Amino acid sequence: MDAMSAKHTAAGSSATTTGIADFDAIVVGGGHNGLVCAAYLARGGLRTLLVEARHAVGGTAASEEFAGAMVNICNCDHITFRTTPVIEELGLAGHGLRYLEVEPAQVNMSWSGGAAWASYHSLEQTLDSIGRNYPSEVDGYRRYVKAAMPAVQLVFDAANDPPSVRGLTRKVLAKRGRGVATMLRWSRRSAADVMREFFTTDALQGPGMLVGPMVWGISPEFKGSGLGALTYALRHVGRVGRPVGGSGEVPRTLRASFEAAGGVVRVSTRVEAITCEGDGVRGITLADGTEITAPIVVSACNPHDTFLSWLRNPPSQAHAMVQRWKAIPHDDGYESKLDAVMTAVPHLRAAQQAGLDGDLTATYAIAPTIADMHRGYEMMAAGRVLDRPGLIANVPSVGDTTIAPDGRHVLSLETLYTPYGLPGGWASSTEPARWLDLFADLAEPGFKDSLVEWRAMTPDRYEREFHLPHGHATSFAGGPLAALHNKNPELTRYETPVKGLYITGAATFPGAGVWGASGRNAAMTVLRTL
Repeated sequence: MDAMSAKHTAAGSSATTTGIADFDAIVVGGGHNGLVCAAYLARGGLRTLLVEARHAVGGTAASEEFAGAMVNICNCDHITFRTTPVIEELGLAGHGLRYLEVEPAQVNMSWSGGAAWASYHSLEQTLDSIGRNYPSEVDGYRRYVKAAMPAVQLVFDAANDPPSVRGLTRKVLAKRGRGVATMLRWSRRSAADVMREFFTTDALQGPGMLVGPMVWGISPEFKGSGLGALTYALRHVGRVGRPVGGSGEVPRTLRASFEAAGGVVRVSTRVEAITCEGDGVRGITLADGTEITAPIVVSACNPHDTFLSWLRNPPSQAHAMVQRWKAIPHDDGYESKLDAVMTAVPHLRAAQQAGLDGDLTATYAIAPTIADMHRGYEMMAAGRVLDRPGLIANVPSVGDTTIAPDGRHVLSLETLYTPYGLPGGWASSTEPARWLDLFADLAEPGFKDSLVEWRAMTPDRYEREFHLPHGHATSFAGGPLAALHNKNPELTRYETPVKGLYITGAATFPGAGVWGASGRNAAMTVLRTL
């Protein structure tokens, strides 16, 4: 901490033409990566301000009250965040963060029919579940995990540092090269081709593609999507858990850690501009005209907003970057989520057929065939949704009684692909009700009667309520190898050509999901340059 304090002194003495800066660092955007970054900067000795446009921090990692219960804005299954040092280094347990283990982690189903099978952290338990109804797939799964698990371990390790050739080489050597061959081969192929190499049934092929490429918003047939086939192996290397009290406990405890280190949070504060002076950043201007100065600004928001809407008078060395981002299209949102409060836990027949009885904490992955996934991706251009879309469902109140009143349960039902540009708009659409009907058809009788109240979070609402343009958060594509040779280097280096301007968030390495590695890496990059 002494070294960091010395850096704080150097940063704090930076002056603008009007005098000493108001803060050493400003973080724009209070999603979980912004909070992680801000907390590390504050603990590194920098006087740090975090500004958030919404009334609360957390972004889509937050939870909020609905119908007397606590619901998560996005799915509450956390794997990657728990593979980082963030929880320990920022002391989040001391601020009340606790996880419930989810076992089995996932119950896998196909719209094609047949019994479900379960993904456990234990490989042997998973193989046993597969073998009960799909014995011909057991050997393929063994071959799959033998290839995939070392690659997942390498991905997790690589994500915990800013990517560099030297750093990745060191990690590869430490693992004696394990995982590299798979990463190289699979990154050149489509995820669908990888699945077909190991599995022959829709029951094994589909769910892995649902929680991989479909969640990414791409077709599993796309060349270069092969690392999306690592999804089953993630659950054997990492452990799926859910924060007690909902996903929002992560941003709550991150904010507590940040403020305990002297950080300042301002919510309901919209940024109008990121200002420059000379060859560096000057600070930010708020929507009400207030200027706040700092020699360091970290944007944890969409790069299109950062570079094209907010950046004012950038120095000449940044012009090429700005022009490059003008040519990069911003994708539309494709994911929706239903939240429902119920009087009973739904039981799906395919799970019961597989011997998975009772109230399950696991997430159900209800997958279309690979062919239908590809067709569904193409249908989005016309604003259409598959008759049987991808569904990702869980009832987090089964394991966590703190999020619902007595006698009530919470259902989370994510649906893919659901295009932003739905003809006629989402407000009057009957699509969300249809998804509930589809889920009801898979459940034992009585599910619809148990519903007390439900809502649909569709792409238009994510845009309106969470400031995601077209309901979509730009996400980094590719693994560690892509990070070394990226045509947009600011996404992997976190540093921009504007002195003192950095970025973090889902658009940067290692990508989307509640991970936190990007925020930590960005903070490490800032602190190393001081």
